[in-house]
Amino acid sequence: MNIQDMLDNVKDTLGLEPQETDKGIYIPSKSSLKLAAPSKTNYDNTEYDTPYTGNKKILMVCTEQQYMTMENGKKFDTGNHPVEMMVPLLHFKKAGFDVDVFTPTGQSVQVEQWAMPEDDDDVKQIYAEYQSKLKSPNSIADFVKNDMADSDDYAAIFIPGGHGAMLGLPEDKNLGELLRWGYDKDLFVLAICHGPAALLAANLDDLDTANPDTKNKDGNSERDFIFKGCEIVAFPTAMDKQMPKLGYLPGTMPWYFGDKLEKLGVTIDNKLASGQTHQDRKLISGDGPLAANEFGKLSANELLKALS
Repeated sequence: MNIQDMLDNVKDTLGLEPQETDKGIYIPSKSSLKLAAPSKTNYDNTEYDTPYTGNKKILMVCTEQQYMTMENGKKFDTGNHPVEMMVPLLHFKKAGFDVDVFTPTGQSVQVEQWAMPEDDDDVKQIYAEYQSKLKSPNSIADFVKNDMADSDDYAAIFIPGGHGAMLGLPEDKNLGELLRWGYDKDLFVLAICHGPAALLAANLDDLDTANPDTKNKDGNSERDFIFKGCEIVAFPTAMDKQMPKLGYLPGTMPWYFGDKLEKLGVTIDNKLASGQTHQDRKLISGDGPLAANEFGKLSANELLKALS
């Protein structure tokens, strides 16, 4: 046995190695799960004095892809993070807002089941309430093609995090159309943790229908990025680069969304994922699962204020 094998055995004994659940597929190590996926959230059960009674809803954009392939070929079992999805949904429900669930093509929402807070009854209850919507979501492609132009149903677009938000969404041209439509309609955009990766889709053009004068040969829009000049908080690139060393990820990630957003003129204000939130006009962001409660409250209160 060589030194590397010995180190790997020690890391495995101490629970520092990512856990292989199927051949080549991994979830975070036992030790990183204890730190990053506690069994109970910080949801505070806020009551809203005057819940919304109108007909505007929230459109939630989720991923339908489950596996992120690392540079070493190993696959990370991911999806949307349940805390970053469910805690804001608890606040939206208390504030009186209905939420429609969407994925790019209407396939089922993928959720990081290993991050489910098993001792949090509030989260587990609303997760159960949303099961049918998560299993049979609406299709962004169908909405953009058939309903978007005449729709006046929504007050906000909500993009929960989890590394799965980096899969399929940033390169989805229909999502780009949806985000630009939301911008033109003055909708709120609510994005937490890795959710801001999906904002990159707004830099894409539909190659079949877009004005050829507004796109380049790569399909990227040559119009100004609608989020250019915005400030957000998000899961930091520097922390993502450390995740393999902690056993949270089974290898180096294939790309980092923060770098791409910054190149398009977005400022990411935070260096750590410590529970920060931020609002820049109608763009509300949170830096990770620790921010889910305050992010949900801030989003709900701002929506209530705008629609009162």
